[in-house]
Amino acid sequence: MDSVMKQKKNLLMGSLALLMLIMAAGCDTLVHQPLASRRATLGPETPVKRDLLELPIPKEPIVAAVYKFRDQTGQYKPSETGANWSTAVTQGATTILIRALEESGWFIPIERENISNLLNERKIIRSSRAQYEGDNGNGSLLPPLIFAGVILEGGIVSYESNVFTGGAGMRYFGADLSGQYREDRISIYLRAVSTANGKILKTVYTTKSILSQEVSAGFFRYVKLKRILEAETGFTYNEPTEICVTEAIEKAVESLIIEGVNDKLWLLDNPADSASNSFTRYEREKAENLTKDHVGRKFIKHRYHGKFGIGVKAGGLYYDGDYTAGDIGSIGTFTIDKSLTPNIHLEFENSGSTIHAKNYFNTKELMSQLNLSYYLFPFERLSPYGYIGGGAVHRAGTHHVGLSDKYFIPYASLGGGVEYLLNDNLAISGEGYFNYLLNDHYDHEINGSYNESLYGFKIGLKYYIK
Repeated sequence: MDSVMKQKKNLLMGSLALLMLIMAAGCDTLVHQPLASRRATLGPETPVKRDLLELPIPKEPIVAAVYKFRDQTGQYKPSETGANWSTAVTQGATTILIRALEESGWFIPIERENISNLLNERKIIRSSRAQYEGDNGNGSLLPPLIFAGVILEGGIVSYESNVFTGGAGMRYFGADLSGQYREDRISIYLRAVSTANGKILKTVYTTKSILSQEVSAGFFRYVKLKRILEAETGFTYNEPTEICVTEAIEKAVESLIIEGVNDKLWLLDNPADSASNSFTRYEREKAENLTKDHVGRKFIKHRYHGKFGIGVKAGGLYYDGDYTAGDIGSIGTFTIDKSLTPNIHLEFENSGSTIHAKNYFNTKELMSQLNLSYYLFPFERLSPYGYIGGGAVHRAGTHHVGLSDKYFIPYASLGGGVEYLLNDNLAISGEGYFNYLLNDHYDHEINGSYNESLYGFKIGLKYYIK
């Protein structure tokens, strides 16, 4: 009877776990799962399209020619199974650019990509008219082709794959949940060239990330003898490359229009529109862009290099030694920090602490140590760090146990944590540490083969002096 109840319990637990996994990882794919074929619709638009349409009206549209806006990367789609001769980005960027120019309202694009086809067709028209209207008829004449004031050149100059990759996962008791992501990036350059003298009027540059995500969940467990419950679910999301190229091109067209107005290459119908939301938003974005790196993180130049720092820390300390009844004591630390390089720091610590062993001793100690620290991301506000060091427990006077004839005991130290820079000078930190004493004289007892150790945590505040 008990075995039957146990089997039912295992089956119920498995079902609940499976339901939770489906809710956690499969809801999105179930909601968007195509259950029937879809009819043709208008192509999706990008968020930049709205910004492009909100631009002020030009005084006069610009006649522009685009001969070829090419994929200059020469890259193919990555493949894990073998060679893949499909290109990484679309080869139809010229068509995308012409549409963006047309819908912006600022340009009159003219056909130049397939100009030979146009010229051949005009020859056919003239030939047909001449045949039916006679050689001397004026009806065979066609109006002249429009010539462009500017030629737009450039292309897709870069496709960087795996700019960011990562993920996380967890597995417990036959159930697992994991996710991973990858970010690629494309770069667009667009320039306007004057047809009157060949001068390059303006060059703009835009980028767009391409995100791929995968979330999966599974469950595997024996519910009874020779009976296995196994289930899995998940979904993937791949941002369409063509949409990303479109967004980057539309952003380039918007930038070209605004930069041209600022440089008085072309004019607004109403000069007061230069203070419109489109222009102010662009100028703000351009100013912020000068302070960020390629992943959008703000630069903090020379955050540590050539700086001194002074700080204080406070936290808890736990004794682990021959008296097993240790208790958490308190510790306060004063620090002096010197940056040897942006990543490597030399730090001196002087601490006062209380160390407890219940019913055995309760002492106050002084500890001094020198650490060599390594900051993983020294130019970011949040940076993990780790350190190794050494020091000594030292004191004066008589205590209840040990050390009546020992004025200091050396130890090795290992620790790490994270530091967050509140501004250019002030930082807060949290860390854990482990101090291993290099002899077994601290508590005047020798039990076992290991020396005493002290470990705990600290929360600190540090001020960097330029």
